Amino acid sequence: MDKAKVLGENKIPSLLWKFAAPSIVGNVVNVMYNIVDSIFVGYGVGEIGLAAVAIAFPVMMFLMGFGMLVGVGASTLVSIRLGEQKKNEADIILGNAVSLILVLVIVTTSVALWFLDPLLVASGATPDVLPYARDFVSIILLGSVFMHMTGSLNGVIQAQGDPKTASATMVLSGIINIVLNPLLIVGLNMGIKGSAIATVIAQAASAIWVLVYFIRGNGTLRLHVKNMAMQFKIIVDIVKIGSSLFLMQISNSVVMFLLNNGLTVYGGSLAVASFGVINRMTMLVMMPVMGLTQAAQPIIGYNYGAQKYARVLETLKLVLKIAVGVGIVGLCLLEVFAGDVIRLFNGGPEMVEIGSVGLRIFLMMLPLICFQVIGSSYFQAVGKAGYTIILNLLRQVILLIPLVVIMPRFFGLMGIWAAAPISDFLASIVTGVLLAWELRKLQPGERQTITQSDPI
Repeated sequence: MDKAKVLGENKIPSLLWKFAAPSIVGNVVNVMYNIVDSIFVGYGVGEIGLAAVAIAFPVMMFLMGFGMLVGVGASTLVSIRLGEQKKNEADIILGNAVSLILVLVIVTTSVALWFLDPLLVASGATPDVLPYARDFVSIILLGSVFMHMTGSLNGVIQAQGDPKTASATMVLSGIINIVLNPLLIVGLNMGIKGSAIATVIAQAASAIWVLVYFIRGNGTLRLHVKNMAMQFKIIVDIVKIGSSLFLMQISNSVVMFLLNNGLTVYGGSLAVASFGVINRMTMLVMMPVMGLTQAAQPIIGYNYGAQKYARVLETLKLVLKIAVGVGIVGLCLLEVFAGDVIRLFNGGPEMVEIGSVGLRIFLMMLPLICFQVIGSSYFQAVGKAGYTIILNLLRQVILLIPLVVIMPRFFGLMGIWAAAPISDFLASIVTGVLLAWELRKLQPGERQTITQSDPI
C-alpha cells in the first residue's frame, strides 16, 4: 500500500500511535542532547557558559524560524496534495522547498555574521558573557545550512506518511551530539566551542541522511533536479502557510531578547543561566506534545484534503486529550523537583534559589500551553494559516511582550517570571473559542460551508 494512503484508511488511534511513537522518540532524543549539552557546558565552562548559551538562544531561534517557514509550509502542502492524489505536484513542492532553503540560508547567515555582536548585546550579553556567546553562535551559523535542511525536509518525510524515517533522522542527530559533547567539551577541553562543533557535525550527518532519502526516492516523494526550479506560486503558497510558525518563532525570539535583557537587569547572569535551564525543561515536556503535533498534522491534512471530516475530528480530540495529560504530568514533576533540576546543571546555591522559583512560576500553565499548541496547529494542518498566525501572535506578541516590559517595573524579577503564565492563560481561552467555532464547520449539517479557498 502507498505509504500516504494509510492516512485516510487505517484506524485513527493505531495510526496516531504509529506516527507519534517514532516522532516522540525522535523529539525526546533531540531535546535530550540539548540537555546533555547544557549539563556538560555547566560542568565544563560553568554558570557563565550556561548564560552564554541562553543569550545565544534568541539569535538561533530567529534563524531557525526561516527553516520552519519552509518546512511547515512545504509539509502542509505535501499532505494536502497527497490527500488529493496529486503526487507530481507534491514532488515539485519538495524541489522548490530545497531551493528556497538554500537561498534563505545564504542570506540569513551572511546578515547574522555581519551583525553578530550587536545581536548578542541586544539579547542581553554582558562583557564577560559576550566572548562565549560569540564563539558558540558563529560556529552554529557557519553550519546552519545543515540545521535548515534537516529541519525542513524532515517535516516533509513525516507529511508523506513515513514517521519512522523522520524519527530516525532526529535520533541519528541526537546520538551523535550526545557522544561528541563530552568528548569535545571536556575530553579535548574545547569548552563552548566544542558544544557548537558537536551540534554542527550532528546536523550535517542528519542533513546528508535526509537528502539521500529523497534523492533515492525511498518514500512516496523523490527529489528531482528539474523540480528545483523555483515557481512563484509554489513559493508563495509555502511562505503563506509556513508564515504562521515563522512569525511565532520570530516573536519567540523577540520575547527571548526582552526576557534576557530583563533578567540581566533584575537578576544578573545567574537569572539568565536559570532561564536557559527553564527553556530546556520546557522543551523536554513540549517535545512529546510536538511529536503528537507532527504525527497529527499529516493525518489531519490528508483527511481534510480527502473530505473525511469525521477522521479529522477524531484525530484532533484524541491528540488534545493526550497533550493536556502530558502537560499535567510535566507540571507536577517540575513543581516538585524544581531545585533538583537546577542542581543537575551544576548550579550553585544562589542559582538554585533563583532558578527553582522561576521554573515553578514560569511553567505554571503548562497544560494550557499544550492545549494552545495543539489547537493552533490544527489550523496550520488544514492550510488555514491565518488563524495560527493570530493565535501565536496573541500569545507571544500582543500579550506576552507588553507583560514582559511592564510587570518587572512593579514586581522586579518576579514580574518577569509571572508574565508567561498570564499570557498562556489568556491565549488558551481565545484558542478554545476559535477552535470550537471552526470545528462546527466539520459537523454533518455544516460541511457545505467548507471550501479549500477559505481566506483564513
